[in-house]
Amino acid sequence: MTNADRYLVDDIHNILDNGYKDENPRPKYEDGTPAYTISVNHVMRKYDLSRGEFPISTLRKQAWKTGIREIFTIYTKPTNVLSEMEELKVTWWTPWDIGDGTIGQRYGATVKRYDLLNNLIADIKKDPYGRRKIMSLWQESDLRETPGLAPCAFLTIWNVRGKYLDMCMVQRSGDMLTASGAGGINEIQYAALLLMVSRATGYEAGVFTHFVANEQIYDRHIENAHELLRRAESLDDNGPTPMLVLHKNAGCDLSSITTEDFELVDYTPMEPQLKFELGI
Repeated sequence: MTNADRYLVDDIHNILDNGYKDENPRPKYEDGTPAYTISVNHVMRKYDLSRGEFPISTLRKQAWKTGIREIFTIYTKPTNVLSEMEELKVTWWTPWDIGDGTIGQRYGATVKRYDLLNNLIADIKKDPYGRRKIMSLWQESDLRETPGLAPCAFLTIWNVRGKYLDMCMVQRSGDMLTASGAGGINEIQYAALLLMVSRATGYEAGVFTHFVANEQIYDRHIENAHELLRRAESLDDNGPTPMLVLHKNAGCDLSSITTEDFELVDYTPMEPQLKFELGI
């Protein structure tokens, strides 16, 4: 059982035992039914990558390569154009097409407009111990410029600590079992981003902390939540610990890194895969 598995079990119990139901939800399922959630506020998880604590759950198979490809579309090959995202095999954004083949002035479009990643890397190199190393996807002018889904994972804060680079990520809202939860896609992809920025700036990846302001389980995901709890009961606490490795020959040019430069070792997720109906 990984640290992420332990966090996930605790967080599922917390939501099922202490969560509150929302009112008048914006998302709807494909059949038009309102997608209600049970939520808790202010969830935090912390992993030390330098000690092998990579945030990936083994309770179900995670599409880690697709998650990393999505982080490319936001930061290293930034785009908001659906066809360009699909070229990188990121296909889950189609429901958020604003009608012009894009997701609006969001995510990768914001990173590109303000050159956020290159500015961050330059600042880390120039002033390592400065405390203003922030990338924010929440730009009010961008949000007002076009319609589109407001960024969920929207803020990263970076700090140098000796030979290590630490990062925390702030998420305003998270669908726990499909993306934002412990060891899910959001944690995998932002931990991968920490590995890449550490490589580009000459540091080792250190602590990754994830804060979710509001984390939910959708009403149609509750049975899957119980299944994950059942699976956790059979896990061995002393099993192998998965780790994502960015190979040394990948180099420091982040725009040239591909998923083939990463290797996920000792990862044996539980089967069969679970299916989750999305609230759009």
